[in-house]
Amino acid sequence: MRWMRAAGRGLLVAAIVLAGYVSSAAPPEAARGGGRGPMTLATAGDLTGYLGAVLDGWNRARPGERVTLVELPDSADETHAQMLTDLRSGEGRFDILNIDVAWTSEFAAAGWISPLESERFALDSFLPPVAGTATYDGRLYAVPYVTNAGMLYYRKDILDREGERPPRTWAELERQARTIAPRYGLGGYAGQFLPYEGLTVNAAEAVYSAGGTILGDEGERVTVDSAAARTGIGFLARGVRDGWIPKEALTYKEEESRQAFQEGRLLFLRNWPYAYAGASGADSEVAGKFGTVPLPGRDGAGTSVLGGSNLAVSAKARHPESAHDLLAYLTSDRIQRRVLTEGALPPVNAAVYQDPGLVREFPYLPALRASVLAAAPRPKSPRYEQVSLVVQAVVHDAMAQHQRPEAAVRRLAAELAAIARRG
Repeated sequence: MRWMRAAGRGLLVAAIVLAGYVSSAAPPEAARGGGRGPMTLATAGDLTGYLGAVLDGWNRARPGERVTLVELPDSADETHAQMLTDLRSGEGRFDILNIDVAWTSEFAAAGWISPLESERFALDSFLPPVAGTATYDGRLYAVPYVTNAGMLYYRKDILDREGERPPRTWAELERQARTIAPRYGLGGYAGQFLPYEGLTVNAAEAVYSAGGTILGDEGERVTVDSAAARTGIGFLARGVRDGWIPKEALTYKEEESRQAFQEGRLLFLRNWPYAYAGASGADSEVAGKFGTVPLPGRDGAGTSVLGGSNLAVSAKARHPESAHDLLAYLTSDRIQRRVLTEGALPPVNAAVYQDPGLVREFPYLPALRASVLAAAPRPKSPRYEQVSLVVQAVVHDAMAQHQRPEAAVRRLAAELAAIARRG
């Protein structure tokens, strides 16, 4: 369950187990550059364990190209730090990196990962938006492995009783959260509003859903100082000010918000697909009483931020031909189905979402597919970590009523411009 708790922090949403130990010593230079041979795959830690079985199949079929799976911490920040330590050292312990989608630009711009030949991968079988998370400066630097998108969870039993449909616009969401929720003793709406990566995601979704952007030109141009951004951040700040976003939600990450909805304390919740299983569980107060739809926006359907992880080949990879084949294997249709059925992770393969049997087993797939198709990447920047910290701080101040949305957007634009100049 740890990958679930961490999803909106931008963790690598990969289910993994520790499959072996890798020496900290760099492989001999003579071993590098050969086309085929053993590999290491570094990824964030988790307990669900399906990837070990997937790689066991590869290792049985290709004993000369055996993959050793290296489990890093399950914290995104710690995983990122450990990968960077290795990459900057030049030791090259990791041949393949399972990276958060937001890190692709950073790793590519630094020359730590190698560009890939797109024709070697079945990119046309993926949900279209996910490929954009794997490119930098017009080139493919990674292959999407799992995806993710935000959805709106709602109390279907209550809306049915009120003769209402789930909201399709912010105005409908605000009205229902402000008027219906109090009649049932519920909070209106919550997302992930603690100042961490989850708030960056929620803030970007609000700006995108109002028709705005945050950065352009791979992070070199700041575009956030716009009426759309003021509208999006103003929507979140107004919710706290007017009470239909509970003040407690300013302390929520994924799990706190999921628990609040699952315990029957919220009418609406923005969260990732993982929350569906918990809300449907035997100990849930809302099991059988809720539904999911794509996020609403200012004038219609909203725009989610894409989550998930990409597979990249290190510029120091010992056996790049084997590494490319492994990426194709892990993103094949057969393995992508196992990503969902054994790992409970959203696959990137489009056909999986329209399989009737899988839709029966995972009823949220149609809403998730619609969310992914309308989704956009987080702001691309080689300095993404700095960008995210600024977005979190500024938007939290606006939601906590410490700064008006208009001033917050001006401050955000100025701080992002300073980051771009430092680059």
